[in-house]
Amino acid sequence: MAGLKIAYVPGVTPGKWLDRWQDRYPDAPVDAFLYDAGDPLALLAQGRADMVFVRFPDGASPAGPATHVIPLYDELPVVCAPRDHDVELYDDEVPLADVADARFLDLADYPPEAGGAAMAVEVVGTGAGLLVLPMSVAKLYRRKDVVHRVLSGAPVTRIGLAWNRPAGDDPENPLIVEFVGIVRGRAANSSRQPSVQERQQEEAAKALKKRQSGAAKAAGAAAKSGGKSGGKSGPRGAARSGRTGGPRKSGGAGRGRR
Repeated sequence: MAGLKIAYVPGVTPGKWLDRWQDRYPDAPVDAFLYDAGDPLALLAQGRADMVFVRFPDGASPAGPATHVIPLYDELPVVCAPRDHDVELYDDEVPLADVADARFLDLADYPPEAGGAAMAVEVVGTGAGLLVLPMSVAKLYRRKDVVHRVLSGAPVTRIGLAWNRPAGDDPENPLIVEFVGIVRGRAANSSRQPSVQERQQEEAAKALKKRQSGAAKAAGAAAKSGGKSGGKSGPRGAARSGRTGGPRKSGGAGRGRR
């Protein structure tokens, strides 16, 4: 059975979904790989991935005429600062207003070919400025010389799952529908899963075949029984009737001759 190729951006941990997939569909392997070299949606257009986990600003879904995107969860923004910075004094959250005057690094200045977010966090450690990242990315690239705290009041980002829309009237790839169901938390026996629908159709077809077979046997038995009943009223039955219904010697006739 063919499998799926799934890419995910840094900070996404798809392990729990991949484990569930493996448990349910061991004959359909998934090739999952981290992609941090640019826009992961390009992988769909290039045919290098069947599905991708993408990150986008809240309210700015990349869904379009050629792409399905379902939002999965929001990510908390955090501010990364060099150790011993005032940010470290906050227990949980830092209000955005408290660091509004600080110098912030622009993540766009650190494209993948220049080291991406990992390099930006390293620069934060030198004291060059602060950096806002999704919490999952800050944890992924954590360093001993950098601290991070939730930045309240800052825009959040979202993680979504994207795949190509079928062309024309083509149906959805059933494996993609199955994986979407897993990510959305559907149970293995959910009637919305293609594999369950297929199993139900097979069971219904077997039940229909069994009923048809039973009806055919009943019709055959009825025909056979009808044939036997007709035979009793045929020639042999008539012969018997002739022997028992013909003239019989009577005692009265004998007495008359005497």
